[in-house]
Amino acid sequence: MSYPGGGEVRGDAYGTTPLVTGDAVVLDLRAAGFATRAVALVIDVIVQGALLLLLAVLVFWMGTTMDPAATAAVYLGGTILILVGYPTAFETISRGRSLGKMALGLRVVGTDGTPERFRQALARALAGFVEIWLTTGVIALITSMLSRDGRRVGDFLAGTMVVEERTGRPRQEYVAMPPYLAGWASGADLSRLSPESAAAARQYVLRYRELAEHTRYEMGFRLADTVVAQISPPPPPGVAPVDFLAAVLAERRRRQETALRNHRSRPADP
Repeated sequence: MSYPGGGEVRGDAYGTTPLVTGDAVVLDLRAAGFATRAVALVIDVIVQGALLLLLAVLVFWMGTTMDPAATAAVYLGGTILILVGYPTAFETISRGRSLGKMALGLRVVGTDGTPERFRQALARALAGFVEIWLTTGVIALITSMLSRDGRRVGDFLAGTMVVEERTGRPRQEYVAMPPYLAGWASGADLSRLSPESAAAARQYVLRYRELAEHTRYEMGFRLADTVVAQISPPPPPGVAPVDFLAAVLAERRRRQETALRNHRSRPADP
């Protein structure tokens, strides 16, 4: 079933929202300061430097029994793995955090708040090989100081930024019900709506005002197509995807809260 809507957004119930993690947990996030990023970078450089030193010792030991060409190939391959492969793999697996960033409470995210992906981590690592290692950090220092958000060349190439991830209590963002859809939502069957679809829809609605225009359109209709196939009846014609998704989420939350209140008010068994 395809989404029948397509109207304009009515009202402004969503407002300006913070970034959202890949787990659909809304956190207070802001661009990391230059000093914090610098300390995190120093930690990562120290770790990689120690790995390079260990590699040099290993290659020196291997050189006593191996051909010099093979030894050089091992050293070159190991260096690339440490300087490019290590940060790429680490940030991809940890969703945007290296050892230094973990220590300082930082995380790499896309400029739209989405979690860092493999291609973005690879772009940052390749650029870092030049701007950090080959130029001893001069290029990264200059670009970070000139950028409003402290982004280096690798961040511009990858479309990312480093943010402070406060690990305090997550802020519970409220998704409001569009008033003109309250009647339709109250009679809709939402029992087949999956948690994954609801989480994706919630991310979209909360970040709606932060997204580029083409992203709003494409992502909105894609999510609306997914959700409308899991509920019934479909929304009235002409409803904007963001309003439709907000109505579904608000009604779903209302029913969950009602069920919880009824459960708490139910008398206990003797």
